[in-house]
Amino acid sequence: MKSFIKDQIANITIIITFMMFILFSYVFNYTPGTKIFEDNFLQFIEEMMMFLPLMFLLIGLFDVWAPKEKIERHIGSDSGIKGAVWMILLAMLQAGPLYGAFPVSYVLYKKGASIRNIFIYLGAFSTLKIPMLSFEIGFLGLKFSLLRTILTIPVFIIIAIIMDNYLKTRNFQIKGE
Repeated sequence: MKSFIKDQIANITIIITFMMFILFSYVFNYTPGTKIFEDNFLQFIEEMMMFLPLMFLLIGLFDVWAPKEKIERHIGSDSGIKGAVWMILLAMLQAGPLYGAFPVSYVLYKKGASIRNIFIYLGAFSTLKIPMLSFEIGFLGLKFSLLRTILTIPVFIIIAIIMDNYLKTRNFQIKGE
């Protein structure tokens, strides 16, 4: 327990500071502080409590049912452009907030997906989800959405290649493995 506290002292300090700020806000009727807590923090916690259990259930099922060999073959190190297309399609078909993409990324990496394809997935998830694109087309028009998509895809593929090369030279490993 002491080692946990020692490792997490910065996080614990931030949490305690936030709690003290909220308490101060309620005691002295500081409206911005109470609004931060009620309008932002509580809504975010409620969203997470509704979204994350289902997300973890689906990730657990995927972890058990998806064979590692298929993942490695389709989106592993040797998948090339086919792997990038698969990752973009996977990301486009999903919905939900960006923090839902990180557990999926972890499971994909654990199953043998390349680092390059993980970064492509995260880039596509944050910019190309179909529900998000439909709103974008409705508000900004089809021409804008197509142009942004055409410009965005090469950018996050280039970033993924750079990050793949950078992390390969540093013997990248996930903590706990």
